[in-house]
This record gives sequence, structure tokens and C-alpha cells, in this order.
Amino acid sequence: MTGAAVVGLVVNPVAGLGGAAGLKGSDGVEVQRAALAMGATPRAGERAARAVRTLMARRPGTRVRTVPGRMGEDSVLASGAPYDLVRPPSGPSEAAPGGAAGTSAEDTRRAVAALAGVDLLLFAGGDGTARDVLDAVRALGGQAPPVLGVPAGVKVYSGCFAVSPAAAGFVAAEFDPARTAEAEVVDLDEDAYRRGLVSPRLYGSLRVPAARAALSGRKAGSSGVAPATAEGVAREVVARMRPGIRYVLGPGATTRAVGRALGLATTLLGVDVVERGPKGGRLVAADVAEAELFGLVSGKESVLVLSVIGGQGFVLGRGNQQVSPRVLDALLNGGSGPGERLLVLATQQKLATLKGRPLLADSGDEDLDRKLGGHVQVITGYRESTIYRICAASEEFD
Repeated sequence: MTGAAVVGLVVNPVAGLGGAAGLKGSDGVEVQRAALAMGATPRAGERAARAVRTLMARRPGTRVRTVPGRMGEDSVLASGAPYDLVRPPSGPSEAAPGGAAGTSAEDTRRAVAALAGVDLLLFAGGDGTARDVLDAVRALGGQAPPVLGVPAGVKVYSGCFAVSPAAAGFVAAEFDPARTAEAEVVDLDEDAYRRGLVSPRLYGSLRVPAARAALSGRKAGSSGVAPATAEGVAREVVARMRPGIRYVLGPGATTRAVGRALGLATTLLGVDVVERGPKGGRLVAADVAEAELFGLVSGKESVLVLSVIGGQGFVLGRGNQQVSPRVLDALLNGGSGPGERLLVLATQQKLATLKGRPLLADSGDEDLDRKLGGHVQVITGYRESTIYRICAASEEFD
């Protein structure tokens, strides 16, 4: 952008709330209340503030326009940026935990409509928030500004998000209104997702800045991967397991195959903790929340086993928020280096979808993400592995 550009900001303050709690989403007041009762901490506002700080560092003359309270103003205040406040029209809204507004789809749609005159609209949330933004953009028609997502949800499958909050701020600062592209909005039925049914649905597309290297892209499905391929990866993982070590299995079909190879019924979309014994495996805990996981790995030699999101390359921070910064820190402090405490699983086909782009970590603590930077061994089959680069999702945009 050139001149004194105006960037809008809308925050879904409860986005991502259910991730660390192991609830596999944050849609619905009851889920949000359950997450808070389990000690979950809202993180969308903090991630939005990070995006705004990066934007202002690169383009100090930018004016931020936002809406009151948790839906934007609090994040801009935390960033220290100057701003203008717009109040969306009031209306009936689903009651939020604690009685505050800002958790319903209608809240988001009203906020987007109120900020229609900005040059670029940043929104912090997940795929559900992207759907609400899409609805509002459709209603605005030709008056709708380009948008860009700041990733803050549990699942971020849509292609309209930057790879990290810092990347969102970077792209906003460099945005050229003459250069935009269409990015897909996809989402899951969260109730079905919690039952282990993963069926992303395409809802439409949003106009975003043309900055492919900084956008996460749409998640590529793994339905074309032959079961035998995942089983080969699992056999290799089991062959490397040592008795007495706790292995934290992240979500995914490949990690669930590791559980099957141990003779265990692990979950598809949760985080499980297992050990290998002399006669097979032992399920220490299934579908754990962040607090339980932290207790299980603290002071105990443990290894983190994670699969790669096809097409995007994320290893941390997408659907596995139970592996929080403090859990990650406890794991990394148990060995001499990340390579000793992290096993990454991906078929050759899944790596090929990345087209040479690095694996990404977005745990919520950029310093910890940087500790993982470098090269990691990726298990691609039985007695097969490759060395692949991994970096913090914010690395190129600090």
C-alpha cells in the first residue's frame, strides 16, 4: 500500500479457545464455556495484536480502523497503534461466556459491514470466522474490501489465511490494491469432526492480497494415500520406539496408524500418549487436553510424534494446540535437541504437495518455534526417511 492506508481489524475473541482443551473447535457457547472451565485461554486477541505490530513496524503511517472491545479495539490498544473506532449497529446476539458480546456469527458479520470502507480488512479467527466474513462480503457486494485472515482458530484449512500473525502484518504492509487473488473458504461440521468424520466443504472464495508465499493455502486432503503407505511409516516409528519413553501422538491418520501398529485404539483427531512395552504398546492416556498432557510429559522423557498437513506444511499450531508452548518446552528440555524429541511423519506424496516449501511451526511462542528451526528427519516409510527443512511460520516476516 502507498500513502496513508486504512486497515480494518475484526477479531473473533473466542477463536481457538477449544484447541488446547481438546474440544476440536470453538463453535457454540457451550463449547466455549467448557473450554474456559478446563482452563483454556483466549489467544485470538494476542495474535491479532502481533499482526498489527508487524504492520505498523513496516508501514508506520497506517491508520487502523476497528470495532469496540474484544472484537478489535483491545488488540489494537495492546499493539500501541493509532486507531479509529467504528460501532456496528446493535442487534440480538448469542450470549457469550461471561455475558460479553463478540462470539456469534452475526457479531462478526456486523463488524465486517461496519468496516466496509477500509483498504484491507484483517480478521483473526479460524475457518468458521472465515465463513462469517464471506457471508458479510457477499452482502456488501462491490463495496467489500479485500480481506486477509490472521490464523487464530483450531482448524485453519482455508486458503485465505496468512501463515502466521507476523506474516499477516507483513502482507498488509506491502499490500497493493491492484494485485489481489481469490482464496478458498472451507470449513468442517464440528459436531461430525468430533466424531472423527473429516469432510471439508467448500463455501466460496474471498479476495485476498496476491502474496502466495505468505498465505497458508488450502489444506490438501490425504484420501489418495494408500493405507499401506501409512502403515509403512507406522512400522518404522514403532521400530524406533524405546521402552520407558512416552510418545505423544498428534492428530492424523498417519499417527493413528502408529497406534494400530502398537495394538492400541488411539484417536484420529485427538492427542494420545503411548508407551512401548516388551509385548506391544500401552495407552497411557487418550484424547488429552493441554493441562493433562503437560502433567504427563513434565519430568518424564518423552517424544513428540506429529504428521504434516498436506498442502500447507504445518507441523505445529493447526489442530494440535494441546501441544502448547509450555508442553513443547517441557519436551524439548528433555533431550539434547529438537531432533531427539520430535518425530515428523509424512508420506512422500504429502511432501511432494509442498513443492519444496519448508515445514512450519506456529505454536504461539515464536522463540520456541525458532528453536525447532533447521532440518529434521521425516519418516516417509518403513526404513525410509528424508531430511527436510523446518522453520517458524513467522521466520521470514519478523
